[in-house]
Amino acid sequence: MRAVRYHEYGGVETLVVEQAPDPHPGSGEIRVRVAAASVNPVDWKVRSGAVREVFPVDLPAIPGRDVVGVVDEIGEGVEGVSIGDRVFGLGGVTGATAELAVLSAWAHAPTTWTDEEAAGAGLASVTAMGGLKPLGPLAGRTLLIEGASGGVGSAAVEIAVAQGATVIGTARERNHEFLASLGAVPTTYGTGLAERLATLAPGGVDIALDTAASGSLPDLVAIVGDPTRVSTIADHANAHVLGVHLANAENDSTLLSEAAELGRQGRYTPRVERTYPFEQTVEAHAYAERGHTRGKIVISI
Repeated sequence: MRAVRYHEYGGVETLVVEQAPDPHPGSGEIRVRVAAASVNPVDWKVRSGAVREVFPVDLPAIPGRDVVGVVDEIGEGVEGVSIGDRVFGLGGVTGATAELAVLSAWAHAPTTWTDEEAAGAGLASVTAMGGLKPLGPLAGRTLLIEGASGGVGSAAVEIAVAQGATVIGTARERNHEFLASLGAVPTTYGTGLAERLATLAPGGVDIALDTAASGSLPDLVAIVGDPTRVSTIADHANAHVLGVHLANAENDSTLLSEAAELGRQGRYTPRVERTYPFEQTVEAHAYAERGHTRGKIVISI
């Protein structure tokens, strides 16, 4: 198969398109012929070696974690999926940006989603849901999402709105119209947030989700008044110190199925800012590393 690989840790210049051995699913896994894969911040952090102590990889490695594709091989013990089914999902920390990928968690992709949208749904949806679930029922509550315009943040906005929350999302001003289109009340982050929220939510903010790790976690705790009503998917350093919930992305087929059902209902559509062809994976990673992505970056295979 053709794949994007890197043979050493480093910058985007390490990425090359080349032939690689075909992967095969183990027990409880499936293989898909990939239509599209997404680019996540963890991909370039792994590739650069910045997180090698947490996520060591065997080199050469194929970047990427989530894809959409058509099932073409099924491992032992797998039920509920057939050859030819269109699914989206997650594999290991690496392995997605290739013609073939092995998944350990998946769900049937809604027909309402394009391949690009479905490719962007896997990691964003399980991370968003993992961050929201510790906060309890969302219906009738006011939720603040810090970093609401990114891949995880935008997914969390739509999923929370679908569950009945009033969502206030922080982002740069240029992304405010985007947040409003998702159903959130937009505001800027940083100095003066508590004062802005007092105007936007006179009844107070009930719960908060941090997706940005911008150093605002103590402020979020102060705003909601209780660390157990704050969740972060990004600020590992401060989560334990402050006593807030720390959610890690997990390969969870149940969460993927919940996201897919919201997609079928038209209540969650993964937002894609840019799509790159397979041969331009270097450019896709370079753009992702600059940060401030609105929604997701996707590579079409």
